[in-house]
Amino acid sequence: MHERTAEFAERARDRHGVDLDVLEFDAGTKTAAAAADAVGCDTAAIASTIVVSLAEPGREAGPENLVAAITSGANRLDLGAVADRFDAASAAMADPELIREVVGWSIGGVPPICHDAALPTVLDPTLTEYDTVHGAAGTPSALFPVDPKALAALADATVVDLTE
Repeated sequence: MHERTAEFAERARDRHGVDLDVLEFDAGTKTAAAAADAVGCDTAAIASTIVVSLAEPGREAGPENLVAAITSGANRLDLGAVADRFDAASAAMADPELIREVVGWSIGGVPPICHDAALPTVLDPTLTEYDTVHGAAGTPSALFPVDPKALAALADATVVDLTE
């Protein structure tokens, strides 16, 4: 098991008391479509974690302005809706280096749980239509299956539609 994937599984066990069945794939799971092909599920059952930076007029976005959106792999996140939800002037995809520094994971493998910093989190209601969804497990080639209601609880996420 990849070192970062093992670290994710250990964090989930230590922080949340859950033993997750982490799966690794040689072909990689960088996109929702690739992840769905790897596990044999609908693209919509892939729980993609997108870190968003919120901005206010006259203030540069920083670590304290990050939020996480766990979206269905079949949907596109509406950044305007995210800004509205969090009463921000605007929202943009967060800088990859900032994500790595604050969240502790790199783009392509950002899991929906076990971040270095607590982020306000929202979950796409499309995911709740499935018995099982699959989230990244710390690397671009690892996923874990989870009940979406359990995922929302583990991530302390509010279920709200912020997609296009």
